[in-house]
Amino acid sequence: MAPVRGDGMRGLAVFISDIRNCKSKEAEIKRINKELANIRSKFKGDKTLDGYQKKKYVCKLLFIFLLGHDIDFGQMEAVNLLSSNKYSEKQIGYLFISVLVNTNSDLIKLIIQSIKNDLQSRNPIHVNLALQCIANIGSRDMAEAFSTEIPKLLVSGDTMDVVKQSAALCLLRLYRTCPDIIPGGEWTTRIIHLLNDQHMGVVTAATSLIDALVKKNPDEYKGCVSLAVSRLSRIVTASYTDLQDYTYYFVPAPWLSVKLLRLLQNYNPPTEDPGVRGRLNECLETILNKAQEPPKSKKVQHSNAKNAVLFEAINLIIHNDSEANLLVRACNQLGQFLSNRETNLRYLALESMCHLATSEFSHEAVKKHQEVVILSMKMEKDVSVRQQAVDLLYAMCDRTNAEEIVQEMLNYLETADYSIREEMVLKVAILAEKYATDFTWYVDVILNLIRIAGDYVSEEVWYRVIQIVINREEVQGYAAKTVFEALQAPACHENMVKVGGYILGEFGNLIAGDSRSAPMVQFKLLHSKYHLCSSMTRALLLSTYIKFINLFPEIRSTIQDVFRQHSNLRSADAELQQRASEYLQLSIVASTDVLATVLEEMPSFPERESSILAVLKKKKPGRVPENAEIRDNKSPVPNAHNNAHAAQTNHTVSLNSTASSDLLGLSTPPANQSQTGTLIDVLGDIYSATNGTGNVINNAKKFVFKNNGVLFENDLLQIGVKSEFRQNLGRLGLYYGNKTQTALQNFVPTLQWSAEDALKLNVQIKAVEPTLEAGAQIQQLLTAECIDNYSEAPSIVISFRVNGGAPQKITVLLPLTINKFFEPTEMNAESFFARWKNLGGEQQRAQRVFKAQQPLDLPGARNKLMGFGMQLLEGVDPNPDNMVCAGIIHTQAHKVGCLLRLEPNKQAQMFRLTIRSSLENVTQEMCNLLVDQF
Repeated sequence: MAPVRGDGMRGLAVFISDIRNCKSKEAEIKRINKELANIRSKFKGDKTLDGYQKKKYVCKLLFIFLLGHDIDFGQMEAVNLLSSNKYSEKQIGYLFISVLVNTNSDLIKLIIQSIKNDLQSRNPIHVNLALQCIANIGSRDMAEAFSTEIPKLLVSGDTMDVVKQSAALCLLRLYRTCPDIIPGGEWTTRIIHLLNDQHMGVVTAATSLIDALVKKNPDEYKGCVSLAVSRLSRIVTASYTDLQDYTYYFVPAPWLSVKLLRLLQNYNPPTEDPGVRGRLNECLETILNKAQEPPKSKKVQHSNAKNAVLFEAINLIIHNDSEANLLVRACNQLGQFLSNRETNLRYLALESMCHLATSEFSHEAVKKHQEVVILSMKMEKDVSVRQQAVDLLYAMCDRTNAEEIVQEMLNYLETADYSIREEMVLKVAILAEKYATDFTWYVDVILNLIRIAGDYVSEEVWYRVIQIVINREEVQGYAAKTVFEALQAPACHENMVKVGGYILGEFGNLIAGDSRSAPMVQFKLLHSKYHLCSSMTRALLLSTYIKFINLFPEIRSTIQDVFRQHSNLRSADAELQQRASEYLQLSIVASTDVLATVLEEMPSFPERESSILAVLKKKKPGRVPENAEIRDNKSPVPNAHNNAHAAQTNHTVSLNSTASSDLLGLSTPPANQSQTGTLIDVLGDIYSATNGTGNVINNAKKFVFKNNGVLFENDLLQIGVKSEFRQNLGRLGLYYGNKTQTALQNFVPTLQWSAEDALKLNVQIKAVEPTLEAGAQIQQLLTAECIDNYSEAPSIVISFRVNGGAPQKITVLLPLTINKFFEPTEMNAESFFARWKNLGGEQQRAQRVFKAQQPLDLPGARNKLMGFGMQLLEGVDPNPDNMVCAGIIHTQAHKVGCLLRLEPNKQAQMFRLTIRSSLENVTQEMCNLLVDQF
């Protein structure tokens, strides 16, 4: 049947209807395959296809492609449609090419030639279709092919306005792909003068193009400022009846106004010409005046358009930051919006006022709205508006209102959304430090922070309060008394224990005269928290106890008993055992004078920038409002007494080296630090790591029995890890700490391991920011899924530059050993030995006999096996000294049952380790992991 002209391609409509009526995916594929076969036969066999039929079949191919099916023919027929004089056929040809044709296709030369023919056409519709196709493809080939034709179309006096619009936008698209496409010299002036064009559509498109060009070459296009101001002046002074075609709900040309205002924000100041500057200020005043007028329509489109222009004008006023009158007027206008019923308006008003608060001209005007902003923080339903209110309070804070704002933020913190608590904690800490006239108030604020939101208080915050207490002699006694009282609460956060342990270890003697805080009372209070804390906090408390021996000799024997308990049986952590053992020996062997020298009070910390602000900016890049008084924030200057004390105690181990990033310098002293004291790193990191940047650093074995610790450390970088596992899934948090005083640039961690093992262990890694600021720490999350049993864990390669020098590369093996995917399994003796017997095959068992690394420690070996991930089975082996374990390794492919038996020989100081499992390579891998660990 011959096609009926004008029927809207009835065959296409029928085909689409058939597809929609398909009951299943299989039916749809069958119908599509039938249609593809029909189209292919038509294109190959029927040489008499007219333009209408080609258009119809090309449309069907396009529809099939949009359904998600591959199309590998029909491109030539689409190219043939480009030569048609009919708009509908040419349009479908260009659409097909824009969507389906690859830029590397052999047809690209034919397409370019067809486009060139249409660009030279006298029909503006054909020219526009060609320009739209160029912009849609937007490749470098297109940019190079049409680098002369499109600029000529744009500035030619013969080009129609509708074509100029398309040419400007097409040129903008190609400029983003290939910035070299825009010619310089006289072309610059001709492009700028498009702002004077009579047609508003051309001006709107040209403004977008010029804005992009100005961002790259501001000096070359500086002539656009006066023309932009002139055009803006004509728009804002015009009545909505003057620009009827470009008036949107009684607002003249709102999109063009916004673009012109944004264009002017590329220059500061926009112009040195007093005449142009005066005219711009008049425009801005007119926009502010119009905002006060009653609305000409109640429709939301009117207020949206009007406010869009107003907020962009306010952004320009803030950007210029030179006209006090305009800044105050803008602040007052935004203040009115704070009570508006529209949530978006309140949010935008708070956001803009954050920027106004940083200007010396408008800071006082912003402070007048403090009560309304506090109310917004407490009462707003939308969390994003509440967060913006917190940002504004932070920005408007100064010495006159600091205590009130900090107190209000502390009060709100108790009920604040979890998503903004960490940021609020950082801001309160910064404000309290900066504006503290009495540092007893600062101590109270930080301890309140820990009490209210301890989980969100980062290390930088409690490091900082200790720095300040050590540097301020007048507050040391108060800090010791306050933290002692805080520790008496029944529920006490671990961060409070850390601060209490440090401060009482240094200054507990200042409150020891009161019987309520006698030395033994202080010790018992701290030790009552010991069993509730993590290994790192326990290490700090052990260091506090050795300091107590120096401060309070009368409780030496009690503390030594604690050291004895924790030097062997009581602790599964080797570092804590070592620390307790060394402290015990130090307290026994060292004389009183040696103890006093080694354990004397920490010297004052040098003046340095607070790292808390860097942490805040890292968490919210580009969104932390600048507070002029906080930009150069330094820690308090140590007084003369503390400086003298620091000089006298220069020989002791301290962490005030410039290589330290903050208190404890990321928890460890620099590798090149002088270490002449008897006791090294009293409050250092509990897990030491070797330095190195050469080959693969393999510290993974020390994580066989634990999930948290320091994975790598050298003079530049510290890498910590925290991990958790459940069945065949795991999650790791890597913490990168910059130990230098300069930012690490081009900071890129990448995964590296064999393709074979990558199929067995699926590891996904989240990207991090490419700059690691001085003294800052960032977190990177990894997820791991065990697909099948594997032997080699992936490595992470960290590459970066320091001070623009040679690239550094560190390769560290990740602690992702196969035992992390164990699930402990309970068994009785009968079940264990029955299973043990079943796994007696040669390929299913592995045995090693090895000498103990240290004197036999059976309780320690038991603790290690419990940390290995298997279930330690009590009362199963007839020999009570033998240790037997059972567990199941979970992978996506299968589950692997494992049994373990560790037999000690006390006389020979040796162990015999036997592993049995259902898979040979798992058996061998378990043996390799455990053989050197006891």
